[in-house]
Amino acid sequence: MSESQNTEYKESWRDEYLKWICGFANAQGGKLYIGIDDHGKVVGVKNAKKLMEDIPNKIQSGLGIIAEVNKKSDGDLDYIEIVVSPSSYPVSYHGEFHYRSGSTKQQLTGIALTEFIMKKTGVRWEDATVENISVDDLDNESFKIFRREALRSKRMSPEDLNISNEELLKKLHLISDGKLKRSAVLLFYNDPSILQNGSYVKIGKFGVGPDLQYQDTIEESLIQIADKVINLIYLKYLKAKITYENDKRVETYPFARDAIREAVYNALIHNVYMFGIPIQIRIEEEAIIISNSCILPEGWTSETFLQTHESKPYNPDIANVFYRAGYIENWGRGIEKICNACRDLGAEVPRYEVRGNGIRIHFAALQSALFKNDGANEGLNEGLNEGLNLSDKEKIIIELIRKHPMTSNAIISETDFSHATVERAVKKLSELSVIVREGAKKTGYWKIKEK
Repeated sequence: MSESQNTEYKESWRDEYLKWICGFANAQGGKLYIGIDDHGKVVGVKNAKKLMEDIPNKIQSGLGIIAEVNKKSDGDLDYIEIVVSPSSYPVSYHGEFHYRSGSTKQQLTGIALTEFIMKKTGVRWEDATVENISVDDLDNESFKIFRREALRSKRMSPEDLNISNEELLKKLHLISDGKLKRSAVLLFYNDPSILQNGSYVKIGKFGVGPDLQYQDTIEESLIQIADKVINLIYLKYLKAKITYENDKRVETYPFARDAIREAVYNALIHNVYMFGIPIQIRIEEEAIIISNSCILPEGWTSETFLQTHESKPYNPDIANVFYRAGYIENWGRGIEKICNACRDLGAEVPRYEVRGNGIRIHFAALQSALFKNDGANEGLNEGLNEGLNLSDKEKIIIELIRKHPMTSNAIISETDFSHATVERAVKKLSELSVIVREGAKKTGYWKIKEK
């Protein structure tokens, strides 16, 4: 029997064949045979017993579905039959949606993907309601932050905000038929990954190539993330070059803060959370790369972003909440603002890159704001690195204090370090005369000691 809409042959198992199983699940279902060549001849597999254990686990963990896996025999040759039922909901493989059409597998993108998802579910993933989470389960701190920012932005009046959380959600169109939308949970629940794994933000500091030096994972509501992620990037991951103009201290970061903030907020509101892939912020010495999953409007390319365009948020409800909080505009001017902020700093405008169902924005550092090995601004660093044998955590604490005098509690809040770790580090740095206490014991703060 030849390959068809519902039948696929493979001579041996590879994990990438999960894509074919994904394609069957998203279409009419089908059977994948391992140990049969393209002509339908049984060639057998040597490790049938192990495959019978491994394949079901890989299907469930990689695709979130259960398939029937059977061992078959043809004479002395064993082969594997994988029976895939059609799924009533969209199935993804590492954020990719595959579909079986005829005897081929296709990856769905753009408008085809949107139409497929709408056909499967009837609604956008973010607009579907949830059964097991109520308004009382949402995070009160997230509501406080939203009310504070919406009042500050003057995009909601005190009368609009002085209502119950449930009434506020209704006003923001986040409740449907008396139930919370998934977008409400993403925005105001303290762990949105309860809806979909990967609903969080990862930040990593990288050296050369894959050299990951340290990282943070922010697994909180989108409102909490929006409130703290930019400060975390600039306090923990970046260094400002210090100059003086007419005796006034000037701090210059290598990346425009307004541009990075706008790009991160864009990623939060346009991300396709059902793909299960976190928003990632990769920070290198001379670049920041922000990436998120996306489904672009029909006809859009990476060049479209740098042209004048209408505002077409993938998640309108999330975009509306961010607009009310003053985080974004709603005129499609976000990328224009990003480019202008980079130009004002003197840096290059960012480069956009579309890869399948993902988009990346590449920021190049302002070269004059980088620390060069010319001795300027680095005397303390060299002394620390060479003479004091400090740990990575102690160096991070020094960088935080260098950028802004801080209390021990402020250091704890800006890192994932425990109270005991910070206290030990601060005590050591004080004894080494790297930092000095300013002010009283309870109300004072730590600062770098002048050399």
